[in-house]
Parts: sequence; structure tokens; C-alpha cells
Amino acid sequence: MKTLGILGGMSAESTVSYYLNINRAVNQALGGNSSAKIFISSVNFEEIVQHQKQGNWQRAGEILAEQASLLEQAGAEGILLATNTMHKVANQITDNISVPFLNILDCVADSIQAKGLSKVALLGTQFTMSDNFYRDGLLERGITPIVPDESTQKEIHRIIFDELCLGKIEQNSKDFYLKTIKDLAVLGAEGVILGCTEIGLLIQQSDSELPFFDTAALHSQMAVEFVLG
Repeated sequence: MKTLGILGGMSAESTVSYYLNINRAVNQALGGNSSAKIFISSVNFEEIVQHQKQGNWQRAGEILAEQASLLEQAGAEGILLATNTMHKVANQITDNISVPFLNILDCVADSIQAKGLSKVALLGTQFTMSDNFYRDGLLERGITPIVPDESTQKEIHRIIFDELCLGKIEQNSKDFYLKTIKDLAVLGAEGVILGCTEIGLLIQQSDSELPFFDTAALHSQMAVEFVLG
């Protein structure tokens, strides 16, 4: 079994889901009391959030790259970044480590293509929905993303940071997300990327007829496959 390093804490809510999903799957595969060998670096999310708001992605990337290097030094044989938005600084992380980096875009695109789809709605933080790093990453992998208008993006973003990251689940917010999905389906979306690792806490596949691609779940499965070799 390989040892996994997780860059987490962005938010704590989603990092917990990664930890549980990975360990449950490893236990199911190996039986007994088996669990994954994991090192976690849980950063202070507020520090990262402030750098996001200031547009200081360079410093945010330096923090994560430093932590990734420490995970490698501790014995991690692969690094997973347990957040979609901070994949904007993935290159800074990969430049600072010599072990594999489990990129969330790879497993998301693979899952979408496996279902024969190519045009999907993208929900996430406003950084993820509006910045080219995620949309271009999907396009490079043969996936065309459809994003909401700016005002809708702002409300989706607010719900993530003011509610989901703090463990708050509100019915009005769930209704807003589901209405947004219906609107994007009218624009041709064949599926929905839950492109923030907290969104799966709010809406589930049973809430919609469109196939959901829960990035936290898919990324966790990618980690399991890596751990088990």
C-alpha cells in the first residue's frame, strides 16, 4: 500500500469527507481493520481565503507547495490537493515535489467521458467558474463547461463560503442550486460538475435527473486507486 499526502483544510468539512471516503473504500477492498496510510497537512483556510480575495495566488501557492514538500519529506508517495479552486496553483505544487500529483481535473474528465458526455454545467467557487485555469483544463481534456451568469456565480460562491464551508446546510440554498442546474440544462448541459468539494454536502444525485460528477467523491476514488496500486 502506498502512503498518500493530503493538502487539506480548504475547508475542514470537505477534508473530512475525503478522509472517510478513502478509508472506507480501502477497508472495503482489503477487509478486516484495514485503513489507508495518510499524512494530512491541514492549513489555516482563512489565510488562504485572504490571499484569494487579494488576488495573491502566488503566496497561496507558495504555502501549499511548502506543505506538499513537507508531506513528501514525511514519506508521502503521492500528493492530493483536496480542493478544486486551489488547483489554480497546481504548477507551483508540482514544481516543488518529486512524487505524483493527483490532479482533480483528470479524474473528473475521465468520468464525464466514460459516460459519453462532453458538455456539462460547472458549479463551484466564483474563481473556479470564472477563471480560465479550470475551464481551460476541462477544454484541454475534451469537456466543454457551461457556467451560470455573474450574479448567479456570486450567490453560489457566497453559499459555499458562508454556509457549506462552515457546515451549514440550508434548504433555500439547495433550492437555488437546483434551479441553477435546471437553467443550465436548458442551455445544453448534459451533466453537472460539482466543482467545489463542499457542494456534495448540499445536493445529491437523487435531487436531479442530470448526472452529477461529485469532484470530492471522484478525487477520493482516484486516491484509493493510487493507494492500492
